[in-house]
Amino acid sequence: MVLHQNIHVLMASAALQGHLNPMLKFAKCLISKGIHVTIATTDLARHRMLEHTTTSDPTNPSIQFEFFSDGLDLDFDRDANSDIFIDSLRTKASKNLSNLIAKLSQSIKFSCLILHQFVPWFIPIAKENNLPCAVLWIQPCALYSIYYRFFNKLNEFAILQNKNQPLQLPGLPLLNFEDLPTFIHLNAYLCFQKLLSEFFSFLDDVNWVLGTSFDELEEEVLRSMNGGVVRPMISPIGPLVSPFLLGKEEKVGEGGLSADMWKADDSCLQWLDGRDMGSVVYVSFGSIIVLSQEQVDNIANGLLMSGKPFLWVFKRPSPEKSTEGCTVRLPDGFLEAAGGRALVVNWCSQEQVLKHKAVGCFLTHCGWNSTLETVVAGVPVIAFPEWTDQPTNAKLLTDVFKMGVRMRKGDNGVASSKEVERCIWEMTDGPKAKAMAKRAVELMEAAKRAVEDGGSSHRNLDLFIADICCKKVTT
Repeated sequence: MVLHQNIHVLMASAALQGHLNPMLKFAKCLISKGIHVTIATTDLARHRMLEHTTTSDPTNPSIQFEFFSDGLDLDFDRDANSDIFIDSLRTKASKNLSNLIAKLSQSIKFSCLILHQFVPWFIPIAKENNLPCAVLWIQPCALYSIYYRFFNKLNEFAILQNKNQPLQLPGLPLLNFEDLPTFIHLNAYLCFQKLLSEFFSFLDDVNWVLGTSFDELEEEVLRSMNGGVVRPMISPIGPLVSPFLLGKEEKVGEGGLSADMWKADDSCLQWLDGRDMGSVVYVSFGSIIVLSQEQVDNIANGLLMSGKPFLWVFKRPSPEKSTEGCTVRLPDGFLEAAGGRALVVNWCSQEQVLKHKAVGCFLTHCGWNSTLETVVAGVPVIAFPEWTDQPTNAKLLTDVFKMGVRMRKGDNGVASSKEVERCIWEMTDGPKAKAMAKRAVELMEAAKRAVEDGGSSHRNLDLFIADICCKKVTT
């Protein structure tokens, strides 16, 4: 393996768990190639996400953390005030990052700046500092295609005016309105729609777009973007998950890096040890989603009605973030009724849980990080998407990857207890359960092959690094 000791890249991200985690995993990949990495993120990360580390990984001198202000106080509620948060990233954080790069560049010669699509204002900063720019696309390649076609007006999206008119796009199954990413909905999520519009307006100044997915997972949509239809073309270098999930050992200096905002409850792994193989329903809706009390009640009752053992990561929100003005809680008597076949924790090491032999299916919000992890773990899913890319990810999981079922909401926007029970039955005892489990295992094996020597993602990553080296020589 060729090591690139003279290459030093700078990564930049805001302090959001779902954004930082893939950046950290990519950093590990680059470190394994001998590349030095500096990760610049906002001050919030120092206080909320990386408290258990120092500003550098003490076992590996190739990674360094640097921090800059996003322009807001640490106690400001960024989730509840996303428009203010995004505007501050656009203006104050961008200026602070530029100042940080100028300072760091006095002693470090960076070979490129790597960012993700949710901080597009960092792209001009790369140009100002004469740095080649790479984007790590932290959603599926299918979303890159959909957004590219939408914001560049390559295809008609009449479905946005007429929800009953399905959308046909190259390389994708027929999409209904509920399958679309919510950030293109009319008169909704306007601050995020503006953000993505800005990203695509800056694409001419991006040298590489790298995907966290892998070729074999999304081959049809990738083929549809070839031939200059989409520029720059996305190059998958994933799946970006922890090495142990791919059956590899963590190398010295690659462990210990995490963007977890909450302490994982490791008791769940011991609890899983006492369960039969493939018997447990794992339930988690990520770090942001807040369900209504009615939805929590229905999920709880559906789990009880299923008769299956389950592990539920139940993240209790603060009162001000609850959809009903009070803290959402588990139904009275729920844990007593579930007895020994249930465990509810506040947070867990998800990759460790998915890798456990006792887990048979995953009831998930379909965030892309979770989607990749369950694909690589070979665990079929019950898809319960809420917003952003999640509805499209759910469509991919059920209709393209063919490793899950989708939980449907009623007219009131809430999935019933019977629907929860039905989906669990479909995934555990239904007529297609074995076929979906088999398909999940096939994709798990494909994921492992993609990152092996000579695999599709291994080749794409090597080409990216070689290209960095060439640009370093010519600058």
